[in-house]
Amino acid sequence: MAKKRPQTKAGKQQLKDGEIPVVGAREPCPCGSGRRYKACHGRAAAQAVTELVQRPFEGLAGECDWVALRELVPAATVELTLKGGLPEGVPSVTLATVLPMAWPALRRDDGSVLLALQNDTSSGDLSRDLADTLQRALETEPGSPVAARRVPADGPRLQDVLDPDAPFAPVVHSGFEFWVPDSENTTAEVSASLERANDAAIPTVLLTGVDAAYWCETPDKNHLRWVMPHPEEQLLDALARLHAAGVSSLGEGTRLVGSFRAHGLMVPVWDLPSAMGAEECEKPAAVFAERLATALASDAPLTPEERRARGGLTNRQVTLS
Repeated sequence: MAKKRPQTKAGKQQLKDGEIPVVGAREPCPCGSGRRYKACHGRAAAQAVTELVQRPFEGLAGECDWVALRELVPAATVELTLKGGLPEGVPSVTLATVLPMAWPALRRDDGSVLLALQNDTSSGDLSRDLADTLQRALETEPGSPVAARRVPADGPRLQDVLDPDAPFAPVVHSGFEFWVPDSENTTAEVSASLERANDAAIPTVLLTGVDAAYWCETPDKNHLRWVMPHPEEQLLDALARLHAAGVSSLGEGTRLVGSFRAHGLMVPVWDLPSAMGAEECEKPAAVFAERLATALASDAPLTPEERRARGGLTNRQVTLS
């Protein structure tokens, strides 16, 4: 016969839900139910931590650029503005695509904070993970990295920590010299690490005439990756209209080849000739943005040819997150 679960004594003081501490998954739940924590109060906590947030950067200024820096851009930084201003002893907070040793964050000797965006996270809410790391970095001793940890399910998110009215202006770098204040006078070990990272970085440029469009260079051809804020179904319809009409390219020798899906947004991708640099993309991208705006405004049913074009675009989608 199965063993009966121990019953809670009637006179035993019960803890309120808000007072239940986190214990080991196999330990008895502190609420006194007699069940293991993972089968009692730990179940709701685990679900809250692992539930995937499809658009973690929604509501932040520069949502499209957040997605690009998380998934597409090797080396970039952004100065962040906190609600209520910076704490005493923290001269600046900078978002970085990646940090040495895959640190989640770093408090420099001068008290400034670097927060890494491309690290693995412990929960399904990237915004909550990053906010937790940022808050711990603000309290870390200068000259110290911040370690990863399991994030509390009820912790704040970036939307609670960052000033929503502050601009989000990425600066794309050719290498990772921003890791150290004085890269020319670093140790041989640090210099070697920087050299390896720089060799692996794909040259990337942020276009200036349109939002969140990033040109990049690869050995065989160049690409334009453009993170767009429009709802996916509406954007697919619009791209299909342009593709069926033969105006989905960015000029001679270019081709719309598909799209990424990342953090709830779509990222159309164009192949470009090797001779087409970032500056040569500016005008064609601006013209395409006008055509896309017209296509997005249309609510006419798709023609058979447009539906076929839409199916082809859908089949060439790759989900990054």
